[in-house]
Amino acid sequence: MAEDNGREKVVDGVPVSASIPADPFLVSFSTGLEYINPKDWPARKKWLVTSVLSVTGFNRIMVSTIMAPALSTIAQELHMSGTESVMAMSVYLLATAFGPLVIGPLSEVYGRKPVLHATNIWFLVWNIVCGFAHNKGELLAARFLAGFGASAIYALGGGVLGDVWRPEQRGRSLGLYLLIPLLGAAVGPILGGFIVEGTTWRWIFWSTSILQGVMIVGSIPFFFETHAPTILRKKAEHLRKITGDPRYYTEEDVLALGRSVSWVLMRSLSRPMRLLLFHPIVQVQACLSAFSYGILYLVLSTFSDLYIKQYHESTSISGLHYISICLGEIVGAEICGPLMDFVFNRMTRRAGGVSKPEFHVPLMLPGAILTPIGLFVYGWAAQRQMQWIVVDIGAALLCFGMQIGGQAMQAYVIDSYPNHTSSASAASQFLRSMTAFGFPLFAPTMYTALGYGWGNSLLAFCAILITIPAPFFIWLYGPKLRARAPSSY
Repeated sequence: MAEDNGREKVVDGVPVSASIPADPFLVSFSTGLEYINPKDWPARKKWLVTSVLSVTGFNRIMVSTIMAPALSTIAQELHMSGTESVMAMSVYLLATAFGPLVIGPLSEVYGRKPVLHATNIWFLVWNIVCGFAHNKGELLAARFLAGFGASAIYALGGGVLGDVWRPEQRGRSLGLYLLIPLLGAAVGPILGGFIVEGTTWRWIFWSTSILQGVMIVGSIPFFFETHAPTILRKKAEHLRKITGDPRYYTEEDVLALGRSVSWVLMRSLSRPMRLLLFHPIVQVQACLSAFSYGILYLVLSTFSDLYIKQYHESTSISGLHYISICLGEIVGAEICGPLMDFVFNRMTRRAGGVSKPEFHVPLMLPGAILTPIGLFVYGWAAQRQMQWIVVDIGAALLCFGMQIGGQAMQAYVIDSYPNHTSSASAASQFLRSMTAFGFPLFAPTMYTALGYGWGNSLLAFCAILITIPAPFFIWLYGPKLRARAPSSY
């Protein structure tokens, strides 16, 4: 078995460095090929790749929420119940639970670049079909398939960032990468509100498909392969071809020695679920992010309805309140990024230059404290129909806290699983998408029964019990759990 959780790779109990002789036929980044190592690329090239992925994620995430203001209109035209119309929005998120389980491992076998381009096209095709749906069955099916393609961003995001950025740059790179996609989640309902008032709801899908087509064309020349094993494998193939010498190989070739292609593929495809089932670090991160993600989409799915029914605003004006959610997430990402790097580098220096993934954990605590505070403010301000700005401040504070905690936890997992970041991200995304799909379905019933005050207070009490103890648990037991974790190969 191969160990790679931030430590030296081990094959059948023997370190790879010990089992592989130091010969000129081993193709690695330490044999004069440092210049092709993504972590040693010029900063401009790193930011270019990061930006392409970020911009691509904007449209995929925007489409997940753009339907929110149009749900009642779509329900009336396609003869759907209220629950069915909400499901038409949520089924997209259900697909993002299953897509990364396939897409993440495939990117670790065939590379990030072909997977990104293939899923871009897949998403475009099915998003166009959504605009031509004439019954609820067609809309639900097309939304699910579009979400499957869109889900690649959740698997590739952490993988690419782990490929090109070093741990001491994790915060800043995550903050800037998340900037544009976070806009998508909030811009979606705003744009959707104006589209549904000005024209048919079908332009929600047609307009985003046009944008997706432009992004596909733009991403082709500017996104480079970042997956280190894929880069080295292609380099070894090139050397074998131009020299005629078949002895060139990589460390990955040793790990797959004597294994069939189907065995390697099945091993890769099973990796996300193995991580989720047998790796406590992934389990903790998955549960924390799933809870936060569920709350986020619960708020996103009901925010416009709150202002329409209780504040009697128009659909388009109610959508503008999503700006508060957007601001909370963006400010959280941009503050957390540099601060995370500062804390990480400071703790590394204090540890004599030895870094640990746990050095990202301290910033989880303020996020865990701010999240329930935001829920209390948002819930009781809405319950008592206070000035709308108070409700928006509560929502912004809620998203600010969740963003800080989530970003720190994501950095921790990236550094804990440097060789299989996409699979680890896919494992956590599975639970996140399931709660994002499920929470909005019970939101109307919860708010009808408890009101916004006690409904959000219930969520806040759950947040206190779940998120506040988590940073202390990871700080104390994280190193032991990582050391005892089974191989992720």
